[in-house]
Amino acid sequence: QVRLVESGGGLVQAGGSLRLSCAASTVTFDFYTMGWFRQAPGKEREFVAVISWNGGITLYADSVKGRFTVSRDNKKNTEYLQMNSLKPEDTAVYYCAADYYRGTRLKWLPRDYKSWGQGTQVTVSS
Repeated sequence: QVRLVESGGGLVQAGGSLRLSCAASTVTFDFYTMGWFRQAPGKEREFVAVISWNGGITLYADSVKGRFTVSRDNKKNTEYLQMNSLKPEDTAVYYCAADYYRGTRLKWLPRDYKSWGQGTQVTVSS
C-alpha cells in the first residue's frame, strides 16, 4: 500500500474552480493507476476519474466529463484533479486512490483500489 494525502478542497460558488492534489509517499508512483472518487452525505462512494500510470489514458464519470480534468506528475509523485464549472451537486468529500497496475484496463470500482487518502471536502454553494 501507499500513503496518499489530498489537499486543495474548500468552499466555492457555483461556476467556480478548484484544483485538488494527491501526494503519494512512494518511490514507485509510476507503477500505480490513480483514481478520484467522491462521497456525498448519505450516498455511496462514486467514481469521478482515473488516470493510467503514464497519464496516457483517462476516464471520467459522465457527470463530470468536460468539466473536470485528471492529470499526474510522476516526478513529483502527485495526482491532480482540476474542477471547473462546479455545481452544487459536486459537493462531497473527494478521495484519491491508488491501484498497483500498469495496464490499460483501468478500474472504476472503489473495491478495486487498495490505497486511499483521508479525503478533502469540496463544498459548492448555489
